[in-house]
Amino acid sequence: MNCPKCKHLSLLDSSLAGNLPVKQCPDCTGIWIQSAEYEAWQKQQPQKQVEPELFAQLLNNEDSIQSPLDIKAGLCPECNRILSRAKVSVKTPFYVERCPSCSGIWCDEGEWNVLEKLGMHATIEQLFTSGWQARMREQQQAEQERQAVVDKVGSEIAVQVFELASVLEKHPNGDFAAAYMMRRFEKDRLSNFSEQNP
Repeated sequence: MNCPKCKHLSLLDSSLAGNLPVKQCPDCTGIWIQSAEYEAWQKQQPQKQVEPELFAQLLNNEDSIQSPLDIKAGLCPECNRILSRAKVSVKTPFYVERCPSCSGIWCDEGEWNVLEKLGMHATIEQLFTSGWQARMREQQQAEQERQAVVDKVGSEIAVQVFELASVLEKHPNGDFAAAYMMRRFEKDRLSNFSEQNP
C-alpha cells in the first residue's frame, strides 16, 4: 500500500491516540485511515455531533501549518481512485481527503491534530456532506459580516448593535423596530443629500 502523495513509498503500520490503527508514510508523515478501522474505532468514541455554528467559532481560533502536499491530488492506496476533498477553513485552511469508493481517509501531516482539537476527528465523514459545507459557508459569511460591522463602527458600538439585534430577533415585533431604524437612516441620508445638492 503506497502513500497517496509520495506515490512510491510504502505506508507503515502505526496508530493514533485512542488505539486507532493507521498506515503512515515514513517520508511525509501523512496518515491513511482504513474505513473498517475507523468505523470500529468510532463505535468506541463518545457520540458527539459538532454543530457547524460551534465549529465555525472554533475555526476562527485554530491555526495550522499547511502541508506543502495539501495542494497535491492524492490517489487512494487501496482503490487507486482520486481522493475527494473537504475544506477545513481554519486561519490557514487545509483539505481532508476521502476515497469515494472505499471511504478511507487521508490526512496530511498535522491535519489529524487540528481535527482532534476541533472535536471533528471522530466524525470526519460529516465534513464531506453538502449540508455541512453549506452551513459552514453560512456561518463564515455571518462571521465576516460581524467583523465588517466591528471594522465600520468600532468594537464598542458593534457590541451594542449585536445585543440589540439579538433582542429584536426574539421579539414578536422586532422587524417593526428594525424597519423604524432603517427609515431613520434613510431620512437622514435624504436630508444630507438635499443639503449637499440644493
